[in-house]
Amino acid sequence: MRVHPRALTAEPRTYLTSREREALVLAANGKTNAAIARALGLSEETVKSRMQVIRRKLRVSDRAQAVAVALRLGVLSMDDIAIPPGANRGYRDAL
Repeated sequence: MRVHPRALTAEPRTYLTSREREALVLAANGKTNAAIARALGLSEETVKSRMQVIRRKLRVSDRAQAVAVALRLGVLSMDDIAIPPGANRGYRDAL
């Protein structure tokens, strides 16, 4: 059984391991489970189970909600999310 320092257990929803946080940052940047697995050197099944643990800890039902809740709780910051090129252009600019 893992024992966490008291400061980390005051709000258990905010305690993610560093590897869980890495996976969540990649998910927040739109990476698929396969891409997260490649980036972290894990199997896709491991990423799936890691994402399930993250969702359970944050008490959410999907990865989009996990990112939103993690941002709100301060587990992730806006600096963790990259803005893709052209994201600020309107759809008419592409025509």
